[in-house]
Amino acid sequence: MKRFILILICLFLQNISFAAGELSKQATAFYSDNNRARTMDLILQINENERTAQDWLLLGNVMEDSGEIENAVYMYNKALEKDKNCYRAYYNLGNYFVSVGQFDNAVKNYKKAIKIKYDNPYIYYNLGCTYIKMKEYAKARASFNKAIMYKSDVPEFHYNLAYVYKQLGNKKMMNQYAYNYEKLVEED
Repeated sequence: MKRFILILICLFLQNISFAAGELSKQATAFYSDNNRARTMDLILQINENERTAQDWLLLGNVMEDSGEIENAVYMYNKALEKDKNCYRAYYNLGNYFVSVGQFDNAVKNYKKAIKIKYDNPYIYYNLGCTYIKMKEYAKARASFNKAIMYKSDVPEFHYNLAYVYKQLGNKKMMNQYAYNYEKLVEED
């Protein structure tokens, strides 16, 4: 009898995990379709202990999209509690810290994201933009160069690198990246 009850409990727990996984998949699909309300409804049906880092990240994104920034930050931190390798949570926290003028914290979070996802050009781009705000142009140059190394066809990467070279007094390189920017814009 004890064995039978144990089997029933195991089956019940498997069904809960399966249901949570299905709800997560559906929520991700709805989020991709910009249906924020349905995304939120589905994730809130998942027990907090069963939520994945991705679930917490999506909740944070929905909160941020709704202007509930403090709640979004809480959700991003919950995502990191679930998975310290959730680079998107660090990236989003970096963006938050830039928006409130806490550039050192933004840099720390972008660097954590880079340690996990070193080949994401947008992390380097945002890091470079943060360094511009801090007037640390040599660091910004390095960040934009990395962004371009991983994705060379984004006009804004070249535009910002041209700006950095202007600030560093390197007119030749400024002109080169301004030219690259113009060519990329023409191609669009």
